[in-house]
Order: sequence, then structure tokens, then C-alpha cells
Amino acid sequence: MFRGHEQARIDDKGRLKVPNVFRSFLETKYGRELFLTSLTGEYVRLYPMPVWLELEEKLGQMPSTHPSRLRFLDRTNFYGQVVELDSQGRVLIPARLRETAAIAGDVDVLGQYNYLDAWNHDRLQAKLHSDPYTDADAKALSEFGI
Repeated sequence: MFRGHEQARIDDKGRLKVPNVFRSFLETKYGRELFLTSLTGEYVRLYPMPVWLELEEKLGQMPSTHPSRLRFLDRTNFYGQVVELDSQGRVLIPARLRETAAIAGDVDVLGQYNYLDAWNHDRLQAKLHSDPYTDADAKALSEFGI
């Protein structure tokens, strides 16, 4: 499981160095191939390829004309690209996604159970501030024993 938060850097060529704590787990459990995408363009989501393939299989069980499926695929394919970790643990973030996510230089990488999210630090701080954890969230999670 990907846990916690690490700072990372996007280099001048647009490559993200996956933090070692995440990289070790990623390579051991899932391999080096990833699908990079976003639903909103505000961040970069890094799916290990086996996780993405499971998600695609679930999407394949939906009707091909389902509007939510179409919107999801439109966005994830617009921003998405298959990449592979290089020998130094870097992945090239597609230019379109780098621009829309406003990521360059230092970024925040968050563990999200079975995938990673990379955020522009200021954008993430603003999101956390504008979308606080609420009592309703606590109640919803308690229904799952959390």
C-alpha cells in the first residue's frame, strides 16, 4: 500500500523522480510500467499498470454508451499516457498534463492506497483548505468501520 506524503522534483525535462519509499513498493509489487493521467488536470495520477488494468476491466463491464464511463474515459485518455520508470526511478510527465497540473520543480506526492497523486504544492494546500474533512465524511467512513 502507498502511504504518506513525500516531496519530489520535476526536472527540466519534465521527469518526476518517484520518491524511493514509493518506488521500492511500486517496483516490488507492481513492476515499472505506469499509466499517468488525471480526471481534472489539477494533479497527476500515477497508476501502476496492474491497478489500471483492473480499473479498465471494471469499466468494460459497464455499457459502452454509459455517460459516466464516456466522461471518465474522455478525461483519462486525454491526459493519459503509458510510461515506464527509468533506471533512476523517473517518469516523464506528458507536457499537456504538466501544464494543466501546473507542476514543475518541487511537488507533493501522496500515497493513495494503490496509486500515487502528484500535486503542485500551492494547489494542494488550496484544495485541502477549500475542501475540509467534515463530520459527514467521518460518518460515511464509519459506515465502513473506519
